[in-house]
Amino acid sequence: MIVFVDTSALFALLDRDDAFHSAARSFFPELATRTLVTHNYVVVETIALVQARLGLAAVRAFVDDFRPLLETAWITEEMHRSIEASLQLDSDRRISFVDRVSFELMRRQAIRQVFAFDEDFGSAGFELVPAQV
Repeated sequence: MIVFVDTSALFALLDRDDAFHSAARSFFPELATRTLVTHNYVVVETIALVQARLGLAAVRAFVDDFRPLLETAWITEEMHRSIEASLQLDSDRRISFVDRVSFELMRRQAIRQVFAFDEDFGSAGFELVPAQV
């Protein structure tokens, strides 16, 4: 089974002070038998967030320990422009550009499950794992 991995889960794995750290660490071993997919925008977003909040040692931990476990889809110019256009037409400003790219990639690849702690994925019709209470 394929599971999409979002920035919110990656950050929770790395930050011991994150509210979802324990849940992320407890659930992560269950993902070992699954194919983990993300995209290059999530990788960039994660590195920027981790560097700003946790420092370069945490960036190295992400790059060395977690990044190799992820299959990374590279967003094409066509997909980027398509999301840009849809963003300008949508009135919901709460959903980030990166999340919109994630939703579209998941739809295109028929991925239903997402390792995330971002309720926007649930609102978009995807199944969050671990299940949020």
